[in-house]
Amino acid sequence: MQTLHLFKKGFSFAVDGPGNRLVYHMMGCNFRCPWCANPECFLPFEDPGTPVKEILAEAEQAVPLYIAGGGVTFTGGEPTCQFAALRAALEGLKERKIHTCVESNASHPGLPSLFPLIDLLILDCKHYDDALHKKWTGQGNGQVLANIAAAAQAGVNLLVRIPLIGGVNASESDAAAFGALFHRLGDFPVQALRYHEFGKPKWEQQGLAYAMRDAEVSPAQAERFEGTVRTARRPCGCSLSSPAG
Repeated sequence: MQTLHLFKKGFSFAVDGPGNRLVYHMMGCNFRCPWCANPECFLPFEDPGTPVKEILAEAEQAVPLYIAGGGVTFTGGEPTCQFAALRAALEGLKERKIHTCVESNASHPGLPSLFPLIDLLILDCKHYDDALHKKWTGQGNGQVLANIAAAAQAGVNLLVRIPLIGGVNASESDAAAFGALFHRLGDFPVQALRYHEFGKPKWEQQGLAYAMRDAEVSPAQAERFEGTVRTARRPCGCSLSSPAG
């Protein structure tokens, strides 16, 4: 029996995909981003998990609430860390014709096999440079970029997000490098999300050191970043949105 290990679930509107959505935050992550807003996902799976059939029943019961094109979103943590259970849940939702969204760090080599099951795929691109990506997340970006390119080529409904972190990836030269990279990878919308410290208390509650310092990005700086990405990336531009998750 497939089960999903979760640390949070609930509804959100137009944040984790379009419309009103039932959002499942899944345990586990293979990255260790020091700005992570959900460090509780790092904890070991100690609960027996929620059977996928219960997730599907809950999602089906909530259908009347999926207003404005809503549905179900799987996020994290990193949902592909529970790959088999994620696939089972997506298959069940597609059978029930419920809109599906997955938010992922794009690092799982099997991600393309899920493309037919996903109505909206939101992928993070945290850094364009492989060595710096590994420095900040613990993993290189080769598979990330390959999956972004594969999704673009396959015609997936794709949104790529850049968590905009001061001192990490938010300079003008960073913006130009991101733009040039995305021009090579394909045609898809890009969204820049400004750094926040919403997760800092969670790190402290778990006895973990929160290492980020002076990482804030001003609205003006973000606007310049946006413009530089757009210029470097013609013809598809980048739009700034809410703080990074």
